Amino acid sequence: MNDDSTGGPSVPGSQWYDADAGPLVRPYAMTGGRTKPGPSNVRFDLIALVVVDDEPPGPAEEALLGPEHRSLLTLCRAETQSVAELAADADLPVGVVRVLLGDLLESGFVRVSRPVPPAQLPDERILREVIDGLRAL
Repeated sequence: MNDDSTGGPSVPGSQWYDADAGPLVRPYAMTGGRTKPGPSNVRFDLIALVVVDDEPPGPAEEALLGPEHRSLLTLCRAETQSVAELAADADLPVGVVRVLLGDLLESGFVRVSRPVPPAQLPDERILREVIDGLRAL
């Protein structure tokens, strides 16, 4: 057994973990150096909801994914989550989660519900008129 720099025996895989810094796998290694999600450059809002597709590819295809991809899939199978929640629960930077979600989206593992842009939301005046009309009933 090899000794680590502290003079004690080293545990297999311990060279990839530092007690003070945490895992030594850097974000660029998780994303293959990419900073944008997939060739389509889709943009994931923090509040976009991610769900596992109804008919995801089989276990053979899932086995080809990296551990971070599988972790995100596991979190999404438990319940629908936003991009921000996934980043927090997976303990990954949001930029990394966006790139990984782009991979999962293009592979057909997940579906993403994008939030309605503010310009397409109904006017507040119209909503108040509807509420007043309902109250009048």
